[in-house]
Amino acid sequence: MPARRQAAVRQEPVPADSLFSRDVIAGLAARPKRIPPKYFYDEAGAQLFKAITATPEYYPTRSELAILRENASDIARLLPARSAVIEFGSGSTEKARVLLAAAPQVAAYVPVDISSEMLAEEAKELQCEWPNLLVSPIDADFTHPFSLPPAIMAQPRSGFFPGSTIGNFEPHEACSFMRHAGRMLGAGAALIIGVDLIKDARRLNAAYNDRAGLTAKFNFNLLVRMNRELNADFDLASFTHHAFYNTERHRVEMHLASKRRQKVRVAGRVIEFRPGETIHTENSYKYTVASFSALARGSGWHPSIAWTDAEGNFSVHALLFDDA
Repeated sequence: MPARRQAAVRQEPVPADSLFSRDVIAGLAARPKRIPPKYFYDEAGAQLFKAITATPEYYPTRSELAILRENASDIARLLPARSAVIEFGSGSTEKARVLLAAAPQVAAYVPVDISSEMLAEEAKELQCEWPNLLVSPIDADFTHPFSLPPAIMAQPRSGFFPGSTIGNFEPHEACSFMRHAGRMLGAGAALIIGVDLIKDARRLNAAYNDRAGLTAKFNFNLLVRMNRELNADFDLASFTHHAFYNTERHRVEMHLASKRRQKVRVAGRVIEFRPGETIHTENSYKYTVASFSALARGSGWHPSIAWTDAEGNFSVHALLFDDA
């Protein structure tokens, strides 16, 4: 990031009692400081993440796409005729397109995402490409309850959750989400889910510290967003991007670390930082096939099959919901 002060872009701020404002204030008042990673994904953040997936160091997207393309026909057999596929946190529909192309029996696709601009654009393009497919985008935070369109409720449903986004959850939160997804999809439903695998720390550290600096820019965009929407006055030059693999907890941690003692105003509150104090912005848990299968079983899902890429970097799991 350039070593200069980034002036806040003054646009219409979000309401002081918005969920974003409440979560930020609560997170910055906590010890240690933290902000939920879902707030990375404003329009700029969503575009930055899309660029990150194309960097040489970031293997997950390439690995997962290879798995999906190689096994698309087997995965498609798990999706019932005239069914609806609900994608949690859809973002780019590149992976969904692979699945839908192999499953002409699917009647509806429901992308759910918090990034409304990208959601609308992707849904419009997909509908043009597949005019006989019902595309029903939902602008919502998929980690909270949301309502499906009535027409979808009358159809058998399957879930699609690629990208190893499940790794952003604490393990107990992952269990809660998967139970929630199971209740929404229904007994016997399939969930196709991408899970990043434990591997050499050097490979993981490189993936979150790309040479082009896009991941750092993605992390800093959270401060830019708070400056814009919460009338904050973060000095970007006074923070640094810090990402590393925590070998004991099997997760990559991403932080924004304060370079000095400072005070920052956010949504009318004054937040103090000590030198070296961080805002913990993201975890990305890594699993083995066995450890994730155990987590799935504990969440009411029956592991059916798991596919991995040739290098063993990534896995895609097919789970069936057991409502017993």
